[in-house]
Amino acid sequence: MSNIIKETVKELGMTQKQLAEHIGVHEETVSKWSRGIVETPVWALKMFELLKTERKYNTIKQLITDEINK
Repeated sequence: MSNIIKETVKELGMTQKQLAEHIGVHEETVSKWSRGIVETPVWALKMFELLKTERKYNTIKQLITDEINK
């Protein structure tokens, strides 16, 4: 699971602390998930996917907007 945390923060371009703030948990919780001390709950994994999807959507939206405004 620790790889999922690392991949998520890298893909989103944020720190573990910022990720924790986005999903409403303490940064120590994300740290424990990352280190494999505590298993990452399914709801958190789904939140990671939602955040990544939102980022992709916003990127595509911006690209389209930029293209329209040329």
